[in-house]
Amino acid sequence: MNHSTMPPKREAKSTELAIEAKNLDELYVDAQKEGGELTVYAGGDFQGMYSPLESAWKQRFPKVKLNVVVDYSKFHDVRLDNQLATGTLVPDVVSFQTLHDFPRWKSQGKLLAYKPKGWDKVHDKFKDPDGAWTAIAAFAFSYRIDTAKVREGEITSIQDLADPKWRNKLASSYPSDDDAMLFLYKKYVDKYGWEWLAKLADQNISLGRGSNYGGDQVSLGEKPIAVGAWRLGGRVTPTIDTEQWILPTNDPFMAWGQRAAILAKAKHPAAAKLYLNWLLSKEVQEAGNAFSWPVRVDAQTAPGIKPIWEYDNANIDEFVAFMQDRGEVERWRQTMSLYFGETQGPPSPTFLGLHPGLQRN
Repeated sequence: MNHSTMPPKREAKSTELAIEAKNLDELYVDAQKEGGELTVYAGGDFQGMYSPLESAWKQRFPKVKLNVVVDYSKFHDVRLDNQLATGTLVPDVVSFQTLHDFPRWKSQGKLLAYKPKGWDKVHDKFKDPDGAWTAIAAFAFSYRIDTAKVREGEITSIQDLADPKWRNKLASSYPSDDDAMLFLYKKYVDKYGWEWLAKLADQNISLGRGSNYGGDQVSLGEKPIAVGAWRLGGRVTPTIDTEQWILPTNDPFMAWGQRAAILAKAKHPAAAKLYLNWLLSKEVQEAGNAFSWPVRVDAQTAPGIKPIWEYDNANIDEFVAFMQDRGEVERWRQTMSLYFGETQGPPSPTFLGLHPGLQRN
């Protein structure tokens, strides 16, 4: 064979997306040049839950205006779909609990592929390999008690809450209103059965909207026990200092990585990149570890707390699979409604309409 006639070999081009090389100060300059604005749609139960984040941002980046719009993720996601369909996009970044949306948006080309600085330190459970989305923190639901009203040893498991002695003493958000809370109740049923759930539902539980509701009732001293509660604080100023969030040893609980992504059509991509880089910085990851878990493998957790991926009973992977099967979610949702009744009352963030956060000139 005459090798001189063979075509030259072409060097293979790498399709690997590079991790951000700029530091926060450099990204801050880029965001200012772009216009100094950023709008984030964030999943949550009330606007004030993001006040500490907004205050920290304003102190660190005073020349970039941050507008965080908080609503239930299940409203924000369809709001985003409608805005994209009608050409009226408002947010630059979305950060939701609706984990199933992100693969769909990725496949539709609606997300900007981007790997913030420190992306390589994010646990594989909490990032898309192509950079379409990255979780910014891991949140968890379990149960909360007022240790002044519940004697030590009275409750050793969530199973104990079906005891008639706790009738009229429990609070919870509606299990059918929030997918994460729904999944937590599913895990309780998986372990303790339908008969246990029927007894629990007969306890005259105080029910409300928003996943903070049960924990808020404990914080206010209204109820001694919350079935399903955030590790982080609620929307009320606690009137007691004896509440304790339970990190179970034998009971199931649930946790997920709150996914965040930059929209491909974002008006302020430079500010959006600054935001994700800041949230994933080791400093910010560790600053929030009293309320949530870091997603970086090199970030320190709160004292006495292991990284969230080391808790098998947190069911991180199972929740992701659960969220993908929307038919299964709806079956569980309607079944919970049979036990606890239909969700009642207005949403805790109020009704925000189609285009909240729209900056009008």
